[in-house]
Amino acid sequence: MSRLIVISNRVSTPKPRSAEGAQGGLAVALAAALREYRGLWFGWSGEKTEEFTGQINLQRAEGVTTATIDLEEQDVDEYYNGYANRTLWPLFHYRIDLAEFDRSFGAGYERVNERFAETVAPLIEPDDLVWVHDYHLVPLGQQLRQNGVKNRIGFFLHIPWPPHRLMVSLPFHQRLVRSMLDYDLIGFQTEEWLESFHHYVERELGGTVHPDGRIEVGDRTVETAAFPIGVDAADFERLLVARDAINAFETLRRSAEGKKVVIGVDRLDYSKGIEERFNGYRRFLEENPDWHGKVSLLQIAPPSRGEVHTYEAIRDTLDALSGRINGEFAHVDWVPIRYVNQGYPRAGLAGFYRAADVALVTPLRDGMNLVAKEFVAAQDPDDPGVLILSRFAGAAHQMKDAILINPYSKDEVSDAIRAALAMPRPERLRRWEAMIDSVRKEDVLAWRHDFVAALAGQGASIPLAAEPLPA
Repeated sequence: MSRLIVISNRVSTPKPRSAEGAQGGLAVALAAALREYRGLWFGWSGEKTEEFTGQINLQRAEGVTTATIDLEEQDVDEYYNGYANRTLWPLFHYRIDLAEFDRSFGAGYERVNERFAETVAPLIEPDDLVWVHDYHLVPLGQQLRQNGVKNRIGFFLHIPWPPHRLMVSLPFHQRLVRSMLDYDLIGFQTEEWLESFHHYVERELGGTVHPDGRIEVGDRTVETAAFPIGVDAADFERLLVARDAINAFETLRRSAEGKKVVIGVDRLDYSKGIEERFNGYRRFLEENPDWHGKVSLLQIAPPSRGEVHTYEAIRDTLDALSGRINGEFAHVDWVPIRYVNQGYPRAGLAGFYRAADVALVTPLRDGMNLVAKEFVAAQDPDDPGVLILSRFAGAAHQMKDAILINPYSKDEVSDAIRAALAMPRPERLRRWEAMIDSVRKEDVLAWRHDFVAALAGQGASIPLAAEPLPA
């Protein structure tokens, strides 16, 4: 193999790890991968231009070469805000009631995938492995083939794959899924999402699924498997000694004034179950007046996708709900919910996690959820906090020692908060030790090694670059 070519919707120039912001799991994971492998990261710059030119902006930072292109405003409206985030995202998170099916969205989605393929194809050398990421670029493998790329191409989906009965509600769903048959390897976060894909292939495409995960449809054979993504646990633990982490820890502990702290950290999105979380916390306050004045919920929820109207509605709902809860239960010296609409650097989040007694991670549906793993990685080994985790997050398959709950049930959320706050130290230690072992072993490095090795057709990890690339 010459290099690893990573293609994703967005590319952010890698920063020193101590300075990385509160980025999504994809950005952090890919930066970690490309720091060790010779490679190129290609995608959209996030900038708009009046007319698409295909001009590539090459940069080099922290040992990673990035190649980005600007998109037209129409591209962004139809491909990104439209098909990706108003059609596929809600559908794949089981929210068919929020999915919008617009012919122009599909046309823009295909157009941008074609533009990605035409632009990146000349950068791909014969021995490169190509790794395509996420729901924005499902048909990119097919487009690369049509542009003459014969390399091994893999695709990894970071979000859930919906059940067959939901997937068929997507107009031209067969056309989208058949485009995936040009990949050599398709990866999912969990066995559940993999099984949903297999079920679709059998029911809709008449394909055959083999015990080893290979699927056959017509004359095409594609490898499929689950590759649960992790966090860079060792790096996250190192962040705890950074000044930003220490300051965040001390700030939260000081502001809590001896009260227990329950923390939630999520991008502002309807799939994260923040409204349900607030309602569950409200039920806890109703049923446990003895905890009034002794506990507070810190919810950090930086806004995202502001150009998609459903996200404006979420923010309005949470603003009103948090205000009502505080108005109903607060005292002069106690506020039940501190609701913050801004992001924090990773080191700052590490400090907040370390200072919290309980993490409330309640997505209604999530491909994995790395907040749960980061919280565990940040805990004090002698006095760890408790993780409450939705059973509908991919992470629940690995983190069975969390308190697993149904986030739709206010009673389950309430009971879990009460149990977590009262949990004795020996039980907290037992649960944390089991989870940190999984977080450390099944980290982002293992995820990357396993996927790239499978894509390369090797039983072990591919060789690293002979020497680190200069920044």
